[in-house]
Amino acid sequence: MKYMWIVLSMLAISLPVSADDTMKTQASKHGFQDTQSRLEAMLKEKGLTVFAKIDHSEGAQKVGLKMQPATVTIFGNPKGGTPFMVASPESAIDFPLKALVWEDATGTVFMSYNTMTSIIARHNIKGLDELAKKMDGLQAAIAKAATE
Repeated sequence: MKYMWIVLSMLAISLPVSADDTMKTQASKHGFQDTQSRLEAMLKEKGLTVFAKIDHSEGAQKVGLKMQPATVTIFGNPKGGTPFMVASPESAIDFPLKALVWEDATGTVFMSYNTMTSIIARHNIKGLDELAKKMDGLQAAIAKAATE
């Protein structure tokens, strides 16, 4: 049993990203539609392209199901994402970036997104830490503007 704890401890220490670093979620001070609109306005202000929006609750409604509002906005800029995809072509599965605006059963609205730090760890990308941190900062600023 003692050795199992040692092995588990070593595994935990060796993990590159903690659960807190993989996805950020923050509550919004605004309603669902206002948060979504603020997100889109901020993306435009930052010069990012909105490639698509997926309205999951609308999709559910079309098949006779009901769910709280949830929209994924897919956005980006080739200048930011391309270096990561060049370093690790399989990382293209995580690009363009995505932001989820969603409402829980109590009516509280949130915005969630995957961090760049987690994406580079997932794909074992080396040498782009500074760009990833810069993009994490950009995503945090966008989330703050959308939710506060």
